Amino acid sequence: MKKSRLELLRELTEVNGVPGFESRVAEVMRRHVEGLAEVSSDNLGSLIATMRGAADRPRVMLVGHMDEIGFMVKLITDQGFVRFAPLGGWWDQVLLGQRVTIETSKGQIPGLIGCKAPHLIPGDDRGKLVKKDDMFIDVGAKDKKQATEQFGIRPGDAIVPVSPFTVMADKDRLLAKAWDDRVGVALAIEALQAFRRKRHPNTLCAVGTVQEEVGLRGATTSAVAVEPDVALVLETGVAGDTPDVKPEQSDVKLGAGVTLFVLEGSAIPNLRLRDLAISLCEKNKLDYQLALLPGGGTDAGKIHIHARGVPSLVLGVPTRHIHSHAGIISAKDYETTLKLVIALCEALDEKTVAGLRP
Repeated sequence: MKKSRLELLRELTEVNGVPGFESRVAEVMRRHVEGLAEVSSDNLGSLIATMRGAADRPRVMLVGHMDEIGFMVKLITDQGFVRFAPLGGWWDQVLLGQRVTIETSKGQIPGLIGCKAPHLIPGDDRGKLVKKDDMFIDVGAKDKKQATEQFGIRPGDAIVPVSPFTVMADKDRLLAKAWDDRVGVALAIEALQAFRRKRHPNTLCAVGTVQEEVGLRGATTSAVAVEPDVALVLETGVAGDTPDVKPEQSDVKLGAGVTLFVLEGSAIPNLRLRDLAISLCEKNKLDYQLALLPGGGTDAGKIHIHARGVPSLVLGVPTRHIHSHAGIISAKDYETTLKLVIALCEALDEKTVAGLRP
């Protein structure tokens, strides 16, 4: 993977932005698209970069959500420990022992998620799952006064996982936090950059949405702002190539190509748009995987039912360990997904988009 692409992915994954606190991510996205497109935002904070091509219509919405899963400070105990509430879906098993950063008015405060030591738990209870409500964040404070007055911690502050971007021993594999969904934001940015000196038969609207992880909220408002004719939702795919995952649970693999969602928890894709993506993959010799994910949901859930309906398709970069502190993707899969996004942007002219409708 070329250095500039690695640096874009590093920058996007290492910046902090849990639901409701995406402004720093928006700043990064804005910096990479300014000069290429007209940049605006909706009133929730979703960033919209509009690049006019040969025609104002159709308007092709390229969507990646800027928020990552994280937490919010709930209260500070008298001893100076932080109780927290989740922002987005967390699995309790992945939390203990993880480093986090609390974003305060006085700067970033490091912390560690902990619970009662196993030595202090009766033997019969040691094997039981510790619930997040029984966990706390240790910021090293002497007491509540130091945590609040000196450190500046207060209820409502954002809490973000700590996990630096890392190129793994197999250089195709990239480890980082926030792939869900900074990988989609990166794809939207790079799609616009690909058309810097290249014609496209439509208007492209690259959108970094906010608050996807807490209810697809930015997708709802940004769709009103864009009024798209078609939408490509750029996401992660749940990789199943890890121990004890059955093919019927997920047959998606790292290194096997872009994921085309034929079903996800909030939307069924437009079938003609789905078939167009498949035909472009086969024409351009791009590896692809068809995936069903009955649970969860993506921004397509709100966009595809906007106004009279928007033909939509979700494309995913396969990702291991989704919804935890860090995940792993394949650089090759990212590049394959980008090639498909570019090919779709070139193909979605007025006639083609009209043919997507009933």
